[in-house]
Amino acid sequence: MLSVRDLHKFYGPFHAVRGISFDVAREEIVGFLGPNGAGKTTTMKIITGYMAMSGGEVTVAGHDVVSDSLAVREEIGYLPEHAPLYGDMTVEEYLNFMAGMRGLDGRRRKERLEYVISVCSLAPKRNKLIKTLSKGYRQRVGLGQAIVHDPKLVILDEPTIGLDPNQIIEIRELLKEIGAKNTVLLSSHILSEVEATCARVIVVDEGRIVANGSPSELEARYAEDAAYDVVFTGAGLPTIEEIRALEEVAQASETVRAGERLEVRVEGRDGADLVGALARLAGERGSRLLEASRKKTTLEDVFRRLTGGKVRLGDAPSEAPDAVSAVAADGTLEDDAQ
Repeated sequence: MLSVRDLHKFYGPFHAVRGISFDVAREEIVGFLGPNGAGKTTTMKIITGYMAMSGGEVTVAGHDVVSDSLAVREEIGYLPEHAPLYGDMTVEEYLNFMAGMRGLDGRRRKERLEYVISVCSLAPKRNKLIKTLSKGYRQRVGLGQAIVHDPKLVILDEPTIGLDPNQIIEIRELLKEIGAKNTVLLSSHILSEVEATCARVIVVDEGRIVANGSPSELEARYAEDAAYDVVFTGAGLPTIEEIRALEEVAQASETVRAGERLEVRVEGRDGADLVGALARLAGERGSRLLEASRKKTTLEDVFRRLTGGKVRLGDAPSEAPDAVSAVAADGTLEDDAQ
């Protein structure tokens, strides 16, 4: 469905995207993750056809984004981070307008309008002005315009940003329903949602892909450095400095020290016998290692390891030194000053 090959993008001397290659299959939901400045937003805009590449090849449903850009745009639905909505239109008016902008008319236009209102659970708000809607419902409208023309590929940039936990869960279920009929590429800074929604995750850093696999595969692959929650008991408890001094320990932080009980979060170095080293230290100090439970590696742990703990994904996207283009609600291009 989507094929990206050796993609490059320069902003003057700055090499923002450095030879990225990946594929997304039909009806697959893929998370596209990276810290601020990693190149993910630039890559997504190149795929949508709203930004020129410096080199490489991108095809959507067999259409080249350069030589057949109009056909590509017909196959893509796009929800940018800040969706351009017309506040003085009702939900139905806006979605009907966007269906017309996408070339739908007659019976097909009416069918798609009713489908979108249904699948996005917008029926109770169909006659409400968009400017009166909550953030959650505005996101639903944004998702609706992205799929109103029944695109083969849906690209979503931060679809759950600014939503409360209940709204996030609702959007998650909606994304799964959309993904059952469409190919979805999405970015999000809420990694737990990516883990719950996406069958596969691509992580980019400094313009390159640093990981590509299912959340469970990545968690298993990078589980070597998983932290342990450790409990010592006894009169001779070790100090946090003694724990940190062990060559098997990468880092440690004391969480509880009360009487003859010490609880510590410890991360070991690759290949080290961390538990054995902690047990020996406890014996030397006259205490014992009561418990050492391994903390489950999460997608966030993997992300931080791969990107060196850089600025979190939710920071303002400013991958280029100059303003770039974004698609407006009327389908034209406008400068993105955000």
